[in-house]
Amino acid sequence: MSSQTLTNSSVFSKLPMAELSLLLTAFFWGTSYGITKDALVYTGVLAFIVIRFGVTSILLAPIFIKELRSGLAKDWQFALPTGGILLCIFLAETYGVLHTSASKAAFLISLCVLMTPFVEAITERRLPSVNIVLFALLSLFGVFLLTTPNTSQEALSFHSFDVLSLELNKGDCFILLAAFLRACMVVATKTLLKGKNLSALSTTSIQANVVTLGALLIFVSEDYPIEQLFPAHLDFWLAAFYLALCCTFFALFAQNFGVRHTSPSRVALLTGSEPAFGALFAYYWLGESLGGIQMLGAICILAATIMATIRK
Repeated sequence: MSSQTLTNSSVFSKLPMAELSLLLTAFFWGTSYGITKDALVYTGVLAFIVIRFGVTSILLAPIFIKELRSGLAKDWQFALPTGGILLCIFLAETYGVLHTSASKAAFLISLCVLMTPFVEAITERRLPSVNIVLFALLSLFGVFLLTTPNTSQEALSFHSFDVLSLELNKGDCFILLAAFLRACMVVATKTLLKGKNLSALSTTSIQANVVTLGALLIFVSEDYPIEQLFPAHLDFWLAAFYLALCCTFFALFAQNFGVRHTSPSRVALLTGSEPAFGALFAYYWLGESLGGIQMLGAICILAATIMATIRK
């Protein structure tokens, strides 16, 4: 029995748990764009963020209090700046999703894959890894193909990409800002929390509290109707709990865990595969079809993530 247990433990210890958790995060995030759009039908952006992160804060509060009392979260103050960055990310991203299409949002947010190695290189005063840059470029190219509208064979030309590459509306600019902030987030988390006595769950709890309180303060100062915080639709609450549990609770924990056990560039690369999972979710759950170009893009993204996962 003991030998079997040790064998199982050895097998699990050899699995790339950080990378696998980040891939699962990418899947959840890939489904979040359409669900967020549905939820925003029933309430405003700020109220939606307050509810989503408020639920997460409540779920994590007992864990954080227990770890704080036992001394496992004594460095909690170092996570506060990352919570501020996360608040800015979700403000920009949610407003962006509201004002642009889900496909363009997925493409633009994935630019963080390309931004992160350079943000990391600036902070560490070194050149980014050639492999990471190449994988990031392959992933970025895949996202570009994945989010290309379906066109006929005759119409497929450089002109078909003009709208995507040149016409940036207000929502696109918000998503671009969110992409840059995502890159800053993983690098800041790695830098600020390195060697600190703070678990990934406590970090997630602090970040959720900062986002909830920050969004609530903005909501109150802007004098929005209080009714927005209490939508009376079951569909909204189902969406809110899914986003809170899977796309916030688990995803932030996995990101914080991943940042501690792998490089920021690899974190951005793996989580940047979310458009591929989003497309698969749309295909199987919503009945949307993928053309040949979109399927090729999904393969490029998944290939980049697999190579990044198995390469030491």
